[in-house]
Amino acid sequence: MRKKLTKHGNSMALVIEKPVLELLGADNDTQFDITTGGQALVLTPVRDPNRRDAFESALARANAQYFEDLKRLAE
Repeated sequence: MRKKLTKHGNSMALVIEKPVLELLGADNDTQFDITTGGQALVLTPVRDPNRRDAFESALARANAQYFEDLKRLAE
């Protein structure tokens, strides 16, 4: 996909289409980290740091609750 920058006040803007935002799980409230090595621009959605902790906690509870069932399924 090729894009052109558009004038936005005294700055330039890059419009990101909805399907790309959906693929990234981003919306108009999502913040992005911007990095560059001088030749490329990399945008990375900033994720809630508690999200991973909440996921791992839920996974641990599910594993504890269904340990025997999961063990039988694995066999």
